[in-house]
Amino acid sequence: MKSNSNENSVIKIAFTGGGTGGHIYPGLAVADSLRKKALENGRKIEIHWIGNSSGMDRNIVEKNKGENGVKSADFFFGIPSGKLRRYFSFRNFLDLFKIFAGFVSSFFILLKIRPAVLFSKGGFVSVPPCIGARLLKIPVYTHECDFTPGLATRINSRSASKILVSFAETKKYFSENDRKKVLVTGNPVRPVFYSASAERGLSFLGISEKTKPVLFVQGGSLGARQINALVQENIEWLCRNFIVVHQTGAKNTDQGEGSSLPADVQGNYKPFPFIYNEMPDVMACADVVISRAGSNSLWECSVLGKPMVLVPLTGNGTRGDQEDNADFFDSANAAVVLKGENVCGEKLKEVLNQLLQEDVRRKFAENSRNLSSGGIPAETIASILFEKIMEGETEQ
Repeated sequence: MKSNSNENSVIKIAFTGGGTGGHIYPGLAVADSLRKKALENGRKIEIHWIGNSSGMDRNIVEKNKGENGVKSADFFFGIPSGKLRRYFSFRNFLDLFKIFAGFVSSFFILLKIRPAVLFSKGGFVSVPPCIGARLLKIPVYTHECDFTPGLATRINSRSASKILVSFAETKKYFSENDRKKVLVTGNPVRPVFYSASAERGLSFLGISEKTKPVLFVQGGSLGARQINALVQENIEWLCRNFIVVHQTGAKNTDQGEGSSLPADVQGNYKPFPFIYNEMPDVMACADVVISRAGSNSLWECSVLGKPMVLVPLTGNGTRGDQEDNADFFDSANAAVVLKGENVCGEKLKEVLNQLLQEDVRRKFAENSRNLSSGGIPAETIASILFEKIMEGETEQ
C-alpha cells in the first residue's frame, strides 16, 4: 500500500505504542523529528497515533507538543488492548478477546488512513496494529528501547521491515534471520532535553544560591514506593549533604513529607508529586540522579550527562529488563546500581559519599554523556522512516 506520489499531497504516517509513558514519549520524539524532516524537504505530514483506548495514552499523546508548539500527533485512535503475559492466568483467556478486538479496530483504522509506514514503539497495544499493517502490506518499523527485547517486540519483529534498537548488544537476543533486520539507532529522547537549561531548573525549584549539590530523586510518573521509603528513612542525612528534589508520584504524596526535618535543613527538601514540562530543566540542574532503570529515564540522564544511582525494579511483575538496563550503565561507569540487600540506607550513603566528591561526579558525568555522543536517535530514526517513505513514492 503506497501513499500518493504528488509532492503537494499530505504524507500520512501511523504510530503505535502505549501502556506507559516509556512506550509513548520516545515515539513522540520521533514524530517531532519526522515532522521537522518533512518540512525541511518541502513536505507536509499527518501523524496518526494508535494507542490504548483506556489508560494514559490519549492524554499524553494529545497534549504533547514539539519545540515549535505544534502537536506531536494530529490524530489519536484508541483500540482495546489485552496484555500478553508470560505466566498462566485466567485473564490471558479473557484478554484474547481484547486482542482480537484490537486487531479488528486497528485493521480498519489503517485501511482508512492508508499510511506510508507504521512505526511501533512497543507495548501490548502495538501488536494488533503491526499484524494489521503486515496484512495490508504497510511497511512496519519497530523500536525496542530496553537492553533485552520484550515479548511485544519479539512478536512485532515478525511483521517488521526493520528492527531498531537502543543497545548494540540487543541484537544477539533476536533470531539469526531477524538479526539481518536490526539497526542500532539509540533511544529517542524528546528534543526538549537537548535544549534543557540548568538555570531555568534552579529558578523553577526556587534555588537562588546553590550551596550544596542537587540530588534529584525520581521513580517514574507514578513514583516508586521503594525509592521513596529509602529517601524518607535517610532524609535528614540527605538534606545535610544535598538539596533534595523528590518526585514522589501523585499517589505517594504521603511519602514526601519533610516537616519532621530540623529547621536548619528543611529548606533543602523539595518534594513534588509530579514534574512534567519542567522535567528537562530540573534534570539539567541536578548533580546526581536517583532513579529506577527504565530505558527512557536512563537515556535522558545520559543526554544531560548525569551520574546516576539506580534502583531497578526487580522480582514478580517484571521480566528483568530494568536490571539489564542498569547493569549496562553500571558497566560503563555511568551509574552505580543498588539491588537486593544493597537497597538500604547504609549502602546509599556509601555511594552518595563518593559522589559528593566533585572529581568522582565529573568522571561519572563524562561516562554518562559519552553513551549518547553518537548523534540524536530521534533524528536518526526520522531519517530512516523518511527515506522509506520517499522510496515508496518513487516505486509508484
